[in-house]
Amino acid sequence: MKKSMRVVIALLIGFGGAAYALISAFAQTPLWSGPRPEQNMVADQPGYEPSSDEETLPPQYQTQSVFFRTTEAPGTIVVNTSERFLYLVQTNNRAIRYGIGVGRAGFQWAGLKRIERKGEWPDWTPPPEMIERQPYLPRFMAGGPGNPMGARALYIGGTVYRIHGTNQPWTIGSAVSSGCFRLTNPDVTDLYDRVPVGTRVVVLQPPQL
Repeated sequence: MKKSMRVVIALLIGFGGAAYALISAFAQTPLWSGPRPEQNMVADQPGYEPSSDEETLPPQYQTQSVFFRTTEAPGTIVVNTSERFLYLVQTNNRAIRYGIGVGRAGFQWAGLKRIERKGEWPDWTPPPEMIERQPYLPRFMAGGPGNPMGARALYIGGTVYRIHGTNQPWTIGSAVSSGCFRLTNPDVTDLYDRVPVGTRVVVLQPPQL
């Protein structure tokens, strides 16, 4: 066999090996850029601005005054994770009820806390744990209509959690967050205006799954 022919064959074999390695590496690379399927997550959508129609919730999740018997004092926030409702206690066994989105499995919690501070159109700095789960997220995003934190935030003392708005109103009534409680922007604005810093927050025991 001529030397030139042997060189050509060697090159073909080399390219073939490289192509095989490339194909193998590609086959082992995840094809999604958002949350992995096993994480049971709804991907955040930084930059998306919901329409007013999207912020109109189904009747059961629309804000309304309801009968609510509790020993908590008026002005207390009661979060019922299993019901997907947040109650702002009023007098005479009444409460203002808001539909909410809650933490997904493994991110639900219960406790007695207080609102330590409030913010309008808050900035968003996803914590490292969230970046690890959703590496496509920005490391910082200024407040605004497309910010996943929404129009208002109530920061729950002693935790990393917040009661905040959302740019994904269709997730209200679902268990999709990393432990925070989300409302539509109109609803969280209404709640924000009613609740002062220092408000007691009661998060009821999450459901048994």
